Amino acid sequence: MFPISLAHTSIKPLNLSQPAGLSFTFYPTGAGCLSTTIICSYFISTTILTMFLRPKTYTARYPQWMVGRPLLYMSSALASLGDAMFGYGQGSIASAQVQPSFIHRMFGREVTMAQIQAGQTGVDPFTQAITVSCLNLTALLASFIAAYLCDLLGRRMSVRIGGVMYFIAALIQVFAPNLGTLIAGRCIQGLGVGILSMTVPILQCEIAPAHARGLFVGIEYICLNIGYAVSAWVGYGFFFAMPSEISWRGPYIVQAAIALVLIVWTFFLPETPRWLAQNGFQKEALITLADLHGAGNVSDPKILATYAEIVGAVEFEAHMGQASWRQLFTQYTRRCIVGITCQMFAQLNGINAILYFLPSNLTRAGFTISRSLLYSGACALIYCSGTIPAMFLIDKFGRRAFLLFGSVALAASLSIVGGLQYYADSLPVGSARVSAADAIFFGVCLYLFFFGATWGPGPWLLGAEIFPLRARAKGMSLSTGTNWLFNFIVAFITPPLFNAINAGYYFVLVGFCIISLVVVWFIYPETAHHTLEDLGEVFGDKVMDDEGPAREKAQRSANAIQRERSGLPVITDSEVTLQPSMSITPTAKDKGSIVMRERSCVVTIESDV
Repeated sequence: MFPISLAHTSIKPLNLSQPAGLSFTFYPTGAGCLSTTIICSYFISTTILTMFLRPKTYTARYPQWMVGRPLLYMSSALASLGDAMFGYGQGSIASAQVQPSFIHRMFGREVTMAQIQAGQTGVDPFTQAITVSCLNLTALLASFIAAYLCDLLGRRMSVRIGGVMYFIAALIQVFAPNLGTLIAGRCIQGLGVGILSMTVPILQCEIAPAHARGLFVGIEYICLNIGYAVSAWVGYGFFFAMPSEISWRGPYIVQAAIALVLIVWTFFLPETPRWLAQNGFQKEALITLADLHGAGNVSDPKILATYAEIVGAVEFEAHMGQASWRQLFTQYTRRCIVGITCQMFAQLNGINAILYFLPSNLTRAGFTISRSLLYSGACALIYCSGTIPAMFLIDKFGRRAFLLFGSVALAASLSIVGGLQYYADSLPVGSARVSAADAIFFGVCLYLFFFGATWGPGPWLLGAEIFPLRARAKGMSLSTGTNWLFNFIVAFITPPLFNAINAGYYFVLVGFCIISLVVVWFIYPETAHHTLEDLGEVFGDKVMDDEGPAREKAQRSANAIQRERSGLPVITDSEVTLQPSMSITPTAKDKGSIVMRERSCVVTIESDV
């Protein structure tokens, strides 16, 4: 018997409208059996998933009164609850680590408030590191799985799946009787976070206007920061319920409620026009685009121009096929370098070394536990306020300028915190450290403000916008996976490094800030002021030259939908000839007209584009 091997066969994604053609290579020995089994299994499972899970219909459930800006901004804000839940999770575990009841339940240690303040809990630093960082490992795994979910099921369904997993994880942690159950809950939470952190930025970039992608990803990131701020203040409020365990279980109840709101909203959230067009829902794509950006008017020339670009890009990329992981690195090398390094430095610049252990760090600086929790809440508000400049200025001044400034500002802030911590460590524990602790608190606030304005939203915006549609899900999962990998590394090494070199750890982070400055200066191009479809020129990719057929297809779709809404019979392509009187582009400033010859009639649509 000859084993069939598909190892040398190029298999493109299935087009369900046509039968798939396969070519086989036969090997006369058993050498290809293993590859045959693996590749055939992958092919069969992918085919089954594609046939049974890919949506065959699309229904828009949002109310008509929301059409226009309300729908656009509500979709952006409520989808960003996915990021808010990740921020909330960061703060929840941070506040729990300084509570005696949590330490006793999870680590079996009877400790007093004074022992916690002195850092003498007796908890093994590596056990603490695993408890915090286990979420990041499963988030890393989920971010790659989400690349397939996002393309197969759509952005909307992926957000719903992430919300459901987050809800289940919150309930497990509410009732966790021991450390093993808590870690299991955090691992499941990591799966939800990984899916959401990969999907939400793509959704934001695909529904945002070209001139406002920074604003929309800024909305996403400020929601993440608000989630952290809410958890800090919720943790501070529940702290006064001690010695009851509700002091640390209570925040997880709030977490479950937030997840439930997100799950409900996904039943009204519109799918992105780009995903709809890519998956055969051209009519729905145009309607959704008009509902998001044109108050429901499918004949708006600006909507038609944008839709033509989307259709043209989809057809061009469909002709090329979905990008493989190999093509991602070989064809889009510079994009990959930018996508990987931006998320890598977002972590190595120290944000989660600060956030995951903020109450502990402030306690180490000299504050009491209650004061540390209170000041953690204040820090979180500063963190949120830092995102506001990015929301309104990152599209104007560009991504490069923000990241370059951020690297310098973060290095300066961490140097202040590190130097003051060295000084505080030389003082006796107690009131003598209060003045130094106040100065450290100021330095941490500076750091969080500048991070929230620069290296916080910047990498999420770049990761979502720099990859072409055929590689966007894989590229974003690569970028997001890098985030979670280094998130895990930072969360895992921070407790033992703080224990070993104390304030010196801050200066390790300063070094990474300086390296990030050099990398951005020499490698990163400016991506602001371009549509997603135009970024190929920025990175030097092949750009589609002939957009005429795409524009004709866009106008035909608009004409058919308009006639259907008016109760008129839909005219076939053979009955309609399109003659654009001049090229219409999204950036055109001239007055244009689209002339449509319908049998013996000529209809002219005049508007400013």
